[in-house]
Amino acid sequence: MPQIGTKLTKTELVTESNTAAKLGSGMLPVYATPAMILLIESTAAESVAPQLEEGSTTVGTKLEIEHVSATPTGLEVRCETELVEVDRRRLVFDVKVYDKAGLIGCGKHERFIVASEKFMAKAESKR
Repeated sequence: MPQIGTKLTKTELVTESNTAAKLGSGMLPVYATPAMILLIESTAAESVAPQLEEGSTTVGTKLEIEHVSATPTGLEVRCETELVEVDRRRLVFDVKVYDKAGLIGCGKHERFIVASEKFMAKAESKR
């Protein structure tokens, strides 16, 4: 079971491929909010993955994120996640994203622990 206090930091370079203009979330060549969300989700998921039972994974269910500052291409962004609440299968993370000038995003991210096969069977049943 994931432990409160679990942390992970991941970084990525802002390139043309993860800008708002390229991803369609805006017109400007700055780090896109959808790219920041992906970095947050992957950082949180990877942080607890080693603590899960075999056959389990986590899925993102809720985001409360503020994107407070723009980051141009060529800069690196750093995402920090910390598991702050565990309620049975529900995990809540504090998240912060920075560039070299300071905070660019922050908020909460919620994930649920699921049994991978059961989850996929339910998803596939929608076909």
